[in-house]
Amino acid sequence: MAIRLGIDLGGTKTEIVALDAAGAIRLRRRAPTPPAYAGVIALIGELVEAAEAELGARGSLGLGIPGSLSPATGLVRGANSTWLNGGRLDRDITERLQRPVRLGNDANCLAMSEAADGAGAGFRTVFAVILGTGVGAGIVRDGRILEGRNRIAGEWGHNPLPWMTAAEYPGRACWCGRAGCIETFLASPAMAAAAEGPGARDAGPLAARAAAGDAAAAAALARHADRLARALAHVVNLLDPDCIILGGGLSNLAHLYATVPARWRDFVFSDTVTTPLLRAAHGDSSGVLGAARLWDGG
Repeated sequence: MAIRLGIDLGGTKTEIVALDAAGAIRLRRRAPTPPAYAGVIALIGELVEAAEAELGARGSLGLGIPGSLSPATGLVRGANSTWLNGGRLDRDITERLQRPVRLGNDANCLAMSEAADGAGAGFRTVFAVILGTGVGAGIVRDGRILEGRNRIAGEWGHNPLPWMTAAEYPGRACWCGRAGCIETFLASPAMAAAAEGPGARDAGPLAARAAAGDAAAAAALARHADRLARALAHVVNLLDPDCIILGGGLSNLAHLYATVPARWRDFVFSDTVTTPLLRAAHGDSSGVLGAARLWDGG
């Protein structure tokens, strides 16, 4: 049996999937992500070996990571899981598993999966956003990932939040060394901290709390939607994609799909805005399915 293995290396969890030749899922497993480089290498090796032992087959391996490999050094850079930065992840995994591996940015993997047979199927230009522990995006044009000359196409989370209010300016310090990055306003930990204080990191419960009458939670949701609308209006003005897809944990906030398009009309430089804002059809599996596709086409 021919299989394609994909791994999505997240900040808190790592997922592996095995696809057969027809693209059907034959296996899917998750494990906590170790907060250390050596632990990540060990976990990936263990997940691959266990999956292949269970299926009785050896497959190609694609890996979606936060950040990307520098075209100058080959080292990981730009990962909000900062223990990955500076590592030669492709070489170290190749040595661990004795086979080649293809690495892709996790948001690019999301975009690839959704453009192929998800919410973006049938659209020429797909802009796919991860709203989770970090914030990023991937771009697919005519079925191909757009990486860019410096392999940073879609690194939207490290642009400044546009049209900042006086209360927002100059923005919070970001792990990247700058201030005011979109990620510092839209990531789940930032949203939770805005509602509950500096120690909070999980924004998941806010929607239920707002529905139960919690004014602070409702205000946090409204601020987040307004900021997301401004940030995505910049994308429409620059790229004008055929659709925008939301993935990551915060993509499950149902109000975003009506509130954000209504709000971004005030910021898009056009008399009409028909860009659809869609939820990732594959949910939180989009990234790992896209990673398994990194070998498609040879």
